[in-house]
Amino acid sequence: MASLSMAFVMDPITAVDIDADTTFALMWKAQERGHRIFSVDPADLGVGGEGPLAWATPVVLRREKGNHVDLGEPVRLALDEAFDLIWQRKDPPVDADFVTATQILGLCARAQVLNRPSGILAANEKLYALNFRDLMPETRVAREIPHLIEFMDELGGEMIVKPLDGKGGEGIFHVHGKDRNLNSILEQSTGFGTRWAMAQRYLPGVREGDKRILLVDGEPLAAVLRVPAEGEVRANLHVGGRAAKASLDATDQAIVERLRPWLKRDGLFFVGIDVIEGKLTEVNVTSPTGIQEMSALDGVDYPERVIEAAEALAKTRSSGL
Repeated sequence: MASLSMAFVMDPITAVDIDADTTFALMWKAQERGHRIFSVDPADLGVGGEGPLAWATPVVLRREKGNHVDLGEPVRLALDEAFDLIWQRKDPPVDADFVTATQILGLCARAQVLNRPSGILAANEKLYALNFRDLMPETRVAREIPHLIEFMDELGGEMIVKPLDGKGGEGIFHVHGKDRNLNSILEQSTGFGTRWAMAQRYLPGVREGDKRILLVDGEPLAAVLRVPAEGEVRANLHVGGRAAKASLDATDQAIVERLRPWLKRDGLFFVGIDVIEGKLTEVNVTSPTGIQEMSALDGVDYPERVIEAAEALAKTRSSGL
């Protein structure tokens, strides 16, 4: 395929872990396939007479820890003129700055933005899954502490509490009715009743693993089982979870089938879903991770498959099909 120009709106490229970071893996594969790649800090987005703009930094990557990138001189570019594909890969929190940056990307008319900005803004990392409540463990979203305690009592005295805008297991608590710190934890989770938190039934099967499944254009790409460390409730890999080989079973396939038309409708091209005990717990749409661990376990170049799918999408868009 002809060379494309790709921008990655992301956290600083200089700080990524090249052996684990999914964005780096996608950029590396795009570079290998001859595409021009640029890094964009969300703070460097703007809008002018030409439409959405960015100070974009051309980058050349290496698989060399501590010396993995050469940065070119930042250049001010009109996004629709300069880029074929723009990857919105900024990590949460989904705060006001994230929302504004995503809204600016939503002004692109020619450049293809992955994932679609309107889809990202409508989804929320945690709330999107609630469109499929019958697939989920019992869940409540509230900011009133008494309501959360009432829900915990309905569940038998324990639950998981997590923020709506977090990432990588940050702010997740496994709480018990007899915990003397219960009120203090819920005060922190809800900002003393000023922000919403999500509470879910605790699923003991998480000790065997939280299955992360990556989807590309609504189709399953690969899966990895994230097994929590001893004494840790969170299975996220960057907080000590262990990656184990996984495949999709019939329940996983049924979940994917339910989600597929929604994801395609909303332009959510690259998504990670989390499944515990056959229950859907999250749909991650901002910067889903895990692709390097999946590739290592399965011996398959999954980043190449993602970039190939993105190339096909760009070709279809440019041909007007």
